[in-house]
Amino acid sequence: MAREFGNPEWFTEHRLAVDTYASQHPGDDDRRQRQSAALHLIALCQRLELGADPRTRLEATRNLTATKREWPRLTAPPSYPRSVVDLLRASSAQEYLAAVREWAATTWEAWGEHHELIRGWASDALQAVRRG
Repeated sequence: MAREFGNPEWFTEHRLAVDTYASQHPGDDDRRQRQSAALHLIALCQRLELGADPRTRLEATRNLTATKREWPRLTAPPSYPRSVVDLLRASSAQEYLAAVREWAATTWEAWGEHHELIRGWASDALQAVRRG
């Protein structure tokens, strides 16, 4: 995070890093933590699979948090192939950004059991934004 905030070149994937970290740390079973896990996984799906731009993803997230929806608890994967620690090896912005993208992709894949459900939420949220 210090590198991201200290250099604009490192910051370009900040949202992806936040969504990935939060997806790997879904918390316990209360409404806010279930919502957080769902929203960060939706953002990963929208970015990695649906190609939504940052502004559209932000608007979709705002719409999804406008009401107190009851999100289901998603069973987290038992482990992840990459973690935030892997980002420490990067010695340049280019290496760091590639590592963030790899971390995000492997984290998203680890949640494969829930992809169908999350894809539905992600697609519905994007359609709502596009409808205005």
